Amino acid sequence: MSDLGLNQASFEVQGGDRSRVVGALNLVTVGDLLSVGGNAIARGDAALVDLSGVGHSDSAGLALLIEWLSVAHAAGKTLRYENMPTQLQQLARLSELEGLLLPELNSSP
Repeated sequence: MSDLGLNQASFEVQGGDRSRVVGALNLVTVGDLLSVGGNAIARGDAALVDLSGVGHSDSAGLALLIEWLSVAHAAGKTLRYENMPTQLQQLARLSELEGLLLPELNSSP
């Protein structure tokens, strides 16, 4: 099994408005991802970010996702995350940011 490790991550534009993140979201990796992902989001190349490839994340990863939402908002773009790992969902819930990052979980019938 291939593992990028805890100190590596990549942001991949997949075409259309889809992109994905692979690797770890932590203090070591988020600096590079911030600008690469932010630029793609601002251009409209990343309205949907697939997080299924994220193997590990901490609060720095959560901060990155929030910052990307801010970049999208400033650029007048929409941004949605899909396949958010349980670890990130739990951090969002504990930080009371679930509705911001995962609005579909917050909608009530």
